[in-house]
Amino acid sequence: MLELLPTDKACREFLEQVRWNGEPVCPHCGSKSKDHYKLNQKGEFSGLYKCKDCRKRFTVTVSTMFEGSHIPLRKWFIAVYIFSAHKKGISSHQLARDLGITQKSAWFMLGRLRTNIKDKTEVKFSGIVQADETYVGGKNKNRHESKKVDDSQGRSVKDKTPVFGLISEGKVSTQVVPNTKASTLKPIIKELVKQGSIIVTDEWVAYNGLSNSYQHEVLKHNEGLFVNSNKFHTNSIEGFWSLLKRGIFGIYHSSSPKHLNKYCDEFVYRYNTRKLTDGYRFSLALTNADETLSYKQLIMK
Repeated sequence: MLELLPTDKACREFLEQVRWNGEPVCPHCGSKSKDHYKLNQKGEFSGLYKCKDCRKRFTVTVSTMFEGSHIPLRKWFIAVYIFSAHKKGISSHQLARDLGITQKSAWFMLGRLRTNIKDKTEVKFSGIVQADETYVGGKNKNRHESKKVDDSQGRSVKDKTPVFGLISEGKVSTQVVPNTKASTLKPIIKELVKQGSIIVTDEWVAYNGLSNSYQHEVLKHNEGLFVNSNKFHTNSIEGFWSLLKRGIFGIYHSSSPKHLNKYCDEFVYRYNTRKLTDGYRFSLALTNADETLSYKQLIMK
């Protein structure tokens, strides 16, 4: 794919085609027209337009994750391709080496990528839906003696961040949650899962009462049962948790609670688009890259 885009000009023209489909769209007023003015710079057109309606200037990178970046567009394209194709992600150190930029710049690029490259489709689950929670954080055995904590396992942990997930028909949705109480999890289920669906969970007390709106299938994990009498299981959502944790611990090594939701979005996007070709997923990522993020915003979140 990237062999077909050897220069920044080729990348800019490809981005224009993907985002505009031949009709430039002014990001300032939303005017879509082939008649926007093309402005030459040093006698050459390099992607700068002037809106025929609001008269403001713009390029295809305005109001996207590429806006204001001094990193060449082709390096951005390489980062997008790698980021969307690598199953477990890529660290800022490795990306910096691959692109020949500083680690700080690569970390900022990854922050912008996570903000933009996520599954933006409205998800409403039905049919057979698996629900589960996991906790993301370090293990006591890997900590210095002075940093070990009590009760570092199970749902009562205080040093890990809970994440709630739903999966159905190969599509997953996750949310970082403050706790795993019924008052937190049930509203999410009610919002995202169609009533009357089959919902499969373990025996955690927060799920009690789901049978009022759903066919609730329960797995008694504390008894060593991972498939119930009706042949239902939660293997799919647990498989996703395994993938998420291998990526975070193996590639990124750690994730702060304030950024964990972005890491979850990253893995959800790759999981939900796993059956697409790398080229199509790359183009989809460019189409969805419509959010800007400043360095200050990234470090303040």
